Amino acid sequence: MDESFEKAAQEVRVLKQKPEHGEICALYGLYKQATIGDVNIERPSMFDFMGKAKWDAWQAKKGLSKDEAKANYVDLVEKLKPKYGM
Repeated sequence: MDESFEKAAQEVRVLKQKPEHGEICALYGLYKQATIGDVNIERPSMFDFMGKAKWDAWQAKKGLSKDEAKANYVDLVEKLKPKYGM
């Protein structure tokens, strides 16, 4: 799974078009859950809109094992590749 995850992490960086905001948040949350585990930092202040969105996306994946998060990340990237091109 680690090899597939690393490959997907590289592929998502070379998509021809930028994914939608919700898709980016889902990718971020899954990536952080897969590499770190449950969120381990305080939620950013209300003025840090990007930081809050990232934190919320990561928090939404709380409880997923690292392997589950990796598998979900790979699945999401596979869905995005035909949608946005490589």
